[in-house]
Amino acid sequence: MNKTIFLCIVLAILVSCPQQEVKLITVKPEKVGMSSDCLDRIMPVMQRYVDENKLPGLITMVARHGKVVNFEKYGLMDVDKPMQLNTIFRIASMTKPITSVAVMMLYEEGYFQLDDPVANYVPEFKDMKVFSSKDQNGIHLVDQINPMTISDLLTHTSGLASGGENNPVDSMYRTANLSDGTLKDMIQKLSKIPLKYQPGTRWQYSRSSDVLGYLVEVISGKPLDIFFKERIFKPLKMIDTDYSVPKEKLNRVCAVYSLANSIGIKVLTDPEINNVSAPVKFLSGNGGLVSTATDYMIFSQMLLNKGEYNGVRLLQSKTVDLMTSNHISNQIMPDDDFFGPLLSGMGFGFGFAVLQDTNQSKIVGTKGSYWWAGSANTYFYIDPKEELILILMTQFVPNYYYPVNKEFRELVYQAIVD
Repeated sequence: MNKTIFLCIVLAILVSCPQQEVKLITVKPEKVGMSSDCLDRIMPVMQRYVDENKLPGLITMVARHGKVVNFEKYGLMDVDKPMQLNTIFRIASMTKPITSVAVMMLYEEGYFQLDDPVANYVPEFKDMKVFSSKDQNGIHLVDQINPMTISDLLTHTSGLASGGENNPVDSMYRTANLSDGTLKDMIQKLSKIPLKYQPGTRWQYSRSSDVLGYLVEVISGKPLDIFFKERIFKPLKMIDTDYSVPKEKLNRVCAVYSLANSIGIKVLTDPEINNVSAPVKFLSGNGGLVSTATDYMIFSQMLLNKGEYNGVRLLQSKTVDLMTSNHISNQIMPDDDFFGPLLSGMGFGFGFAVLQDTNQSKIVGTKGSYWWAGSANTYFYIDPKEELILILMTQFVPNYYYPVNKEFRELVYQAIVD
C-alpha cells in the first residue's frame, strides 16, 4: 500500500470517528488546598432539597487550579430515572457568555471596534427612537443622544428591553412575538419598537445578547449555531452543547420541574420547554442552548485560563480580562425587586455579573469573581484569584426560588484551606 492511500484511509477513519470526550482531571481536594471533610458537607445540603421534594435532582461540580475536586449527582433527572453525571440540561441564559465569547473572537479578528454604533452593522437600527413618555395623546419619542454601541450590547446598557416588565415598551415586545421567526425577523420587529431608555444610561436585562447573536451571523456569514459549533464547541470538545439534542441522546435530557399546586414539585408539560429534539429556527444569543456540567466546566476553565483550554486558544488573555472586568457604574445598576437584590454589590462585564463589593452583596466570594445563571436553575461561578470554578445544574422553575446556589457557593468557600 503506498503512502498516499494509507494517509487517506487514516484520515477517513479519523473523520468518521465520533468526537472524543475530554477527560477532566480529578484529584483529592487537599492537592489543591481544599478540605475533603468540608467538601463532604455539600452532599447532605443538596440531598436535603431532593429529600424534601423541593428539587428533583442536581449535579454539583467544583474545580480548583484546573483540577476537579467535587462531581456529585443527586436525585432524579426524570420521574423514575436517576440523575447521571452526563445529564443534559437547558442552560437558558448561560448561553449569553458563550455569545459574548463568539463576539469577542470576531473583535480580535478586527471586524469592529467596541465603540462602533450597532447601526453600522445592523442598518435596521439606524433610526431607532427612545421612549420618553405616554399620556392621553399617545407615546412620545426622542432621538438617541448617543448611538447604541456594540459595547452597550455586551454590557446590557443598550436601551433594549426584555419584554417582561409592566411598561409600554415591554408591552410592545410581548405583542411583537420577537422569538417567532429567525434572528433577522427579530431585528426587523425590534427596529420598529422604541428603545426603553437612552443607550449607556442604565443596565437592563434585555434582548441585547440576541442582537449580538445576529451580529455574529452578519459578520461571520454563518448561522449562529454553526459558528458556535465550528469555532467554540468542536475546538473545546464540548460534545453535548447545542441548540437541540440528537435522538440518540434524548434519554439523557433532564425534565423541567416546577412547584405543584398543593405540595412538592411536578414535571412541566409545556412543549416549548420540553421539546429539545426539534430543529431550532430562532437561534437565540440570550438563551436556548443545552449542555452538561462537564461541557460548561470546560468552557469555564477556558475563561479562567484566560482564553485557552487543553491546548486550544479561543481568545487572548487581555481580551478575557476585558470581558470579565466591570464596565458599569453603581448608578446604572438595577434597583427593581427581582434583579436588584441579586445584583447588589455587582458590576457587569461582557455577559457576566462581576462581584465588586462583598459586604454590599452579602455573599461569600472574592472581588472580581464573575457568574451568571439560567432560568431553570443552572449556575456557574468563576473566582480568578482562587482559581475556583463552581457549576450547579438542576431543572426547576422559577429560578432563585430556593437559595441553593448561595448555599452551594458558601460551602465551597468554607472548604478552602490555603
